[in-house]
Amino acid sequence: MAKSGQARVPTAAQQRHLFLVIQGHRHPEKNTAIMQVSFKLGLRAQEIALLQVKEVAKLNPMGTEFKLLEVMSLPAAYTKGANAMKRSKSHYQRKTISFDIDSFDKVVRQIEALAKSGADVNPENFYPPVKQHRGKSRDLPMVDQGLREALGQYLNLRLGKGEKLTPSSPLFITQKGGPYSPNTLQEHMALMLRDWAGVEKASSHSGRRSLITNVIHKQKKSVKIAQKIAGHVNPSTTLIYEEPPEEIIEDALKGLD
Repeated sequence: MAKSGQARVPTAAQQRHLFLVIQGHRHPEKNTAIMQVSFKLGLRAQEIALLQVKEVAKLNPMGTEFKLLEVMSLPAAYTKGANAMKRSKSHYQRKTISFDIDSFDKVVRQIEALAKSGADVNPENFYPPVKQHRGKSRDLPMVDQGLREALGQYLNLRLGKGEKLTPSSPLFITQKGGPYSPNTLQEHMALMLRDWAGVEKASSHSGRRSLITNVIHKQKKSVKIAQKIAGHVNPSTTLIYEEPPEEIIEDALKGLD
């Protein structure tokens, strides 16, 4: 079973059910394309929210026709870049801080001097700077036929409504016509998985976990390949996916008599 806090990895049957029930809700073309990108390319919800048309298609000069690209080139700025386009409303709250010995000694002396002078001491003034997430660009071949059909149908739908696309147009837009914020898209993807398809403990990360788990356990590819697909800077992050998926554990338990 998935560790506490990790997104559920849907079975193949659950994935098929998801794409089936999406057809019974509003905006099936868009929602199918969103979940295809999640399951077939392993993008994080915030990366999907930041996608622009130019990442998946080449437009004609009038923005009325397109040709799907063979490879999606995901910019480094998108990777863990929820604030890349100022569309995230989340606020980072620190829970722990750490110092090397010399820095800690220096901070203690500074606080001691301030206290002796009678000045107010604000702990936050002595926190070390927050380490910025390092983005990592990656090229992801768009070879899956279901993925390509979903993207093509969705873009054709938008063009059919008279929309003129530009390379920088958001790939996925809300009912109001604007881009999704990462937080809003996370919630929408979780809604489709949990409420529409009934996949318990699923989240916007389920498609990503499903793909990487499949690459390691079913395709028997190396961790290095899985790391490249996932865009992990540290291979130790990818190694988390070496935990046996739920399907394998269920098969093992079925054999007990």
